[in-house]
Amino acid sequence: MSVGLWAPKSDRVRLRRLDESGEGVVEDVELAPTGGGWWSTDVRLADGERYGFVLGDGDDLRPDPRSRRQPGGVHQASAWFDPSTFAWTDAAWTGRQLAGGLIYELHLGTFTPEGTLDAAIDRLDHLVDLGVTHVELLPVNGFNGVWNWGYDGVLWYTVHEAYGGPAAYQRFVDAAHAAGLGVVQDVVYNHLGPSGNYLPEFGPYLREGSRNTWGDSINLDEDAVRSYIVENALMWMRDYHVDGLRLDAVHALLDHRPVHVLQEIAERTDALSAHRGIPLTTIAESDMNDPKLILPREAGGYGLTAQWSDDWHHTAHVALTGETIGYYEDFADLDAFRKVTEGGFFHDGTYSSFRGRAHGHVIPAEVPNWRLVTFAQDHDQIGNRAAGDRLSQTLPFDRLAAAAVLTLTAPGTPMLFMGEEWGAKTPWQFFTSHPEPELGEATAKGRVAEFEKMGWDESVVPDPQDPETFHRSKLDWAEPASDGHAELLALYRELAKLRRARPELTDPSRHGLSARTTEAVGGRVYELRRGDLVVLVNLSDAAASVPVASGSGVLLATIDGVTLDGDALEVPAGGAAIAGPAL
Repeated sequence: MSVGLWAPKSDRVRLRRLDESGEGVVEDVELAPTGGGWWSTDVRLADGERYGFVLGDGDDLRPDPRSRRQPGGVHQASAWFDPSTFAWTDAAWTGRQLAGGLIYELHLGTFTPEGTLDAAIDRLDHLVDLGVTHVELLPVNGFNGVWNWGYDGVLWYTVHEAYGGPAAYQRFVDAAHAAGLGVVQDVVYNHLGPSGNYLPEFGPYLREGSRNTWGDSINLDEDAVRSYIVENALMWMRDYHVDGLRLDAVHALLDHRPVHVLQEIAERTDALSAHRGIPLTTIAESDMNDPKLILPREAGGYGLTAQWSDDWHHTAHVALTGETIGYYEDFADLDAFRKVTEGGFFHDGTYSSFRGRAHGHVIPAEVPNWRLVTFAQDHDQIGNRAAGDRLSQTLPFDRLAAAAVLTLTAPGTPMLFMGEEWGAKTPWQFFTSHPEPELGEATAKGRVAEFEKMGWDESVVPDPQDPETFHRSKLDWAEPASDGHAELLALYRELAKLRRARPELTDPSRHGLSARTTEAVGGRVYELRRGDLVVLVNLSDAAASVPVASGSGVLLATIDGVTLDGDALEVPAGGAAIAGPAL
């Protein structure tokens, strides 16, 4: 077989084969230049064989930029991995379309006590019982250290060894499909982590003089770099049978070409979907509020499947907590709930006080509701708080129940963050395990400085390098069966079941969709209408009443005392209810 490498910065390249320990040199094989900065050699590597590349006349070993496995970590030799040897059992899998779906976002290291892919398989029944359709995994690519959120990855083609490596990843996807669950993989193409990034030694992977929030931006002007990204995206969906990708912070992908790399990914994904005969999903995370991401290519868009809606999160967070600091300030507007529910974005060309300028664009009415992924909590909105506190650590049961109703009846595609469904009391904090003392110290100091600017006491900001910060963030699986938690979990299950049963709750059009917020004694009342179905969330201190369609009944209530008198639904203070005619 042929081993290829793009290394235009080097005038000599050797493939170094190592013994089983990964330390003893077996042989060096010279690669020959083939043009355009590419090198190749005909060598057959055995499954599991350790190897790496030596650039120029030096002797330092570098891992393969397209390595599938790094047994010794990102600074050590790669191990050859052949994905075709796995015996898949999902031949009958027909996939899961995103429309009508329910996404569950999880971090493998903290989802279970063991923090592995195989341990996560044992919890898939919980997700099925909850009504989940898609499991979204935070990044699993190779990073330096043992635990990390995953956004410090430097070897995008790998599966982190502590999670079980690529073979365990295949087992997980196969098991998820057997359980009827689609898998969405979070991928990061906008930056590289601070330790173990050897790509600049091979070629101009980074654009000098151009930086984003995390460092030098990716050099999308270079064909080989674009290919590195696009082929990685296809690898997950082809070799690992993944059902879709969540594309991290796409606003940081600086691309000057006529065909944006996101459009190229969408086009190639659609072609692979046609070949595999199952739906494949691409979901963008973006702060641009730009529908171009999800508009059809025929209409000048990129043709991605969906995008996250931070505006919906901000609106829900303000409603549930009353917080109006920073970017939450604008969402205290009484009209925010209506505008986000009916139009998708709050900032659609309007002034953003947080940014100090007009922001966003209007979503055309023809765009289906489900193309926006909506959530009350996610890894960023929890983990990037100073103490990594969940809503369940500060809000009472009635507010958590209101969050459940708002999330599962929203017109978008709802997403839950692991543990949200039972009101987990464990925090989800920012944690790292950088082996380099200077990097670990800089990360910890930077975290404190960030929150000092916002007026936080540094004593409440956990040290990301402290192992306890990671261990505190693991879910406690004894909680779901305990008092209070079991009741909330039952509510989420009931809501997911109702969402599947009532077509109004998954209707892709805006027809019959309306929302409003009213001020009341001690708070606000939120009313959502989807056809003849009415959702009333009463966050005030007094009972609230709304008219309902003739023949309606109470389909769900989070509190005792909900009544339906004639054509009026009345909900006591702090409660939420859903009413509508029988099907």
